[in-house]
Amino acid sequence: MSDLKFSVIGESASATKFIGKTRQFTLVVDEPEALGGTDDDANPVEYILAGFAGCINVIGQLVAKELGFKINNLKIEVSGELNPNRFLGSSNNERAGFKFIEINLIPETNASIETLTKWLQVVEERCPVRDNLYNKTPVKIAVEKEYNVSQN
Repeated sequence: MSDLKFSVIGESASATKFIGKTRQFTLVVDEPEALGGTDDDANPVEYILAGFAGCINVIGQLVAKELGFKINNLKIEVSGELNPNRFLGSSNNERAGFKFIEINLIPETNASIETLTKWLQVVEERCPVRDNLYNKTPVKIAVEKEYNVSQN
């Protein structure tokens, strides 16, 4: 299979809210009131955690099928801790991103602990979101000036 490209295109709806489109979906990103937002939706780092959990779910189900066992239910708990001082501009002492992310998987299954250990190893190796969080990914950020041309 050739490479797949995913994209989100959107606009700022306020100082804390972004509304994006991907395929046929609308994504709203906002901050909680404590960070100046209106708390209309999840914030950017919560989307990262949700994306991680969603990816683990997809890969976990796929790998379970490949290993020949069924997951009746998969509970996923994911959390991360960060210090907001950097992104708020009040300190450069800590990084802006997560200090760590913890993920706990609780599958309802009849698989043995040995099978689940193998399953977890394969899931970790194949999850694209984990790969992006764990390894450096080249990121290019550019800015373009939009000029208003007056009609005469």
